[in-house]
Amino acid sequence: MKFSKALGRCLLTLLVLLTAAWVVLALHYCLPWSPVGKLAACVLWGAFALAAIALLWRGGVGRALLAYGVAFAMLLGWWARIEPSDSRAWTDDVSRHLQASQAGSVVTLGNVRNFDWRGDTDYTPRWESRRYDLDRLRSVDVALSYWMGPAIAHTLVSFGFDDGQGGTEQVAFSIEIRKERGESFSAIAGFFKQFELSLIAADERDILRVRTNVRGEDLYLYRVAMPPAAMRSLFLAYIAEADALARQPRFYDTLTANCTTIVYEMAQTIVGGLPLDWRLLASGYLPEYLNDVGALVPGHALSTLRSAGRITDRAQAANADPRFSQAIRRGVPSIEATP
Repeated sequence: MKFSKALGRCLLTLLVLLTAAWVVLALHYCLPWSPVGKLAACVLWGAFALAAIALLWRGGVGRALLAYGVAFAMLLGWWARIEPSDSRAWTDDVSRHLQASQAGSVVTLGNVRNFDWRGDTDYTPRWESRRYDLDRLRSVDVALSYWMGPAIAHTLVSFGFDDGQGGTEQVAFSIEIRKERGESFSAIAGFFKQFELSLIAADERDILRVRTNVRGEDLYLYRVAMPPAAMRSLFLAYIAEADALARQPRFYDTLTANCTTIVYEMAQTIVGGLPLDWRLLASGYLPEYLNDVGALVPGHALSTLRSAGRITDRAQAANADPRFSQAIRRGVPSIEATP
């Protein structure tokens, strides 16, 4: 009996400690107060949690749980009222929403980004309107840009359209944080409603080149094996997601709403049967996941696809090449051969 009581109190103590840690971080990131005010709020909540634990171990389990539970419920009410915004001082590269209209098979995209990047803060902004015929959609590529070790990569998806002149025209989509001026990304802050979501459609010479040639990231390109109907549906899913974000802002979440999980949700809706996997979170290992589910071009070992798909050096060499998309794909297995 004594053991079960002690075990129960240990579990309740752990629950209070875990929730208190979450609350302290939520207060730190979300309270619209000065640093001193935030610190005071965090210290007060920590002291309150410790007092609840002390009362719990002195026999006042019911009073401790009631007091802490009511306070925690009130804080959850505050948390639920924190809403995403569409009106902040956004950085130039995420300042506009993607716009789209469709007439038959032709989709017109407005606010396609095509910046000329010379440095992270040195660029010529350029937003364009482009038309894409879904009947000419020929390919889907996944690009992974490694910026923090082998486990973490930013996921982009690029669609290739027959340009009618023997080549392809690419447009790449990227789901990322909608960064404010002076703001930087933090994976921990991403759990606490610190960033809104942005969906960017861009020329590859903008959105891929800035990562390899300006930010020093390591970028890999993989052709995805998809039937034409699925490619078309995925493209339209991106458009639908962009429309939804333009109508109603949404928070980025490091775990549930990021550059990979949202793409997974779209693909799951289209093809179905895709398993949940830890590699959807550790997106640096996404090629292994795609290979396991049969989503990469067949007939090549993953090591071959990875080695040939590393386009960093080719992107740097093609810095000023107007045919950037063609240059980075030279030597990538089955890219040219896939109809």
